[in-house]
Amino acid sequence: MLKTSFVPVAIDQACQRRQKDAEGEFYRKIAGQGPRGDFSNTTQGFYIATAAGKLLLYNNNRDPEKLFRLMRERLREYEFGSHPFDRDQVKAELLEASNAKRDPRYTLRPPADGLVVRVHAKVLGGYGKPISDSEASFQTALGRDNLWVTAEEQAALVKGRFPEALQRRIARFHLVDNTRGEPPMWKQDEIRKLTIQLDDDGVLTGHVELGTADGKRGYRAELRGRLAVAGKSVTGFQLVALGKFFGEGRYTRNAPKGRFPLAVTFDLADGSDIADAVAPQGARGWLAGYLK
Repeated sequence: MLKTSFVPVAIDQACQRRQKDAEGEFYRKIAGQGPRGDFSNTTQGFYIATAAGKLLLYNNNRDPEKLFRLMRERLREYEFGSHPFDRDQVKAELLEASNAKRDPRYTLRPPADGLVVRVHAKVLGGYGKPISDSEASFQTALGRDNLWVTAEEQAALVKGRFPEALQRRIARFHLVDNTRGEPPMWKQDEIRKLTIQLDDDGVLTGHVELGTADGKRGYRAELRGRLAVAGKSVTGFQLVALGKFFGEGRYTRNAPKGRFPLAVTFDLADGSDIADAVAPQGARGWLAGYLK
């Protein structure tokens, strides 16, 4: 149904509700017709709208059967209802919007001549027995993100050096538990210990200790991996962080009690997955801070 009757679009509403461009204006036009019209707060959820921007459905439910039923109902209403609009005008507006200048704060592109590395996080144990299918899905969830590496950092890796800035970026923005929601990123002074070494054979080894000042959240892990180089390019980047995590964030509630095993993996992307182009969460509205 999504492929044949709808045009599916996945966005990060934290960007679109702030964007000062045509894309942001179109999203806010749709979202403003729903119950979450305060754009200073989250507007997350599922929206169905016409090409002219008329809202047909807002829902924020994870039940696939309920969402499927609502989709069918709205599709039936659309097909047999009255939703007049000037198709030529809408097409012209969409074309104009697609060519308009975009807000650079939220329209991010990977660094030129750099690298994109896929990042996955997984809690490997420590949960109690789930009381619902929803809770079970969170307990088995896989966190996804992308790590961006600059051209200068790639050049350093080719020469056998692992830049300190890249080490800090990995620790602060990617050694997080994002399996149940949006995690708090680590602050610079919450990096207690950090070392990632690269030997002449391309073997990566390291150790990291992260912790908040109040002692309520932390992660201690060993890192192992391998780097492959051909000419002036990195052709393989694999890294695994495995250790014990504790604590939770405002949007990552219901973590396992005490210290629990968390694995974070890094693997060089090849651009074949559309998600390879998604900006790192830590870069949202703050690319310079993420890359520094």
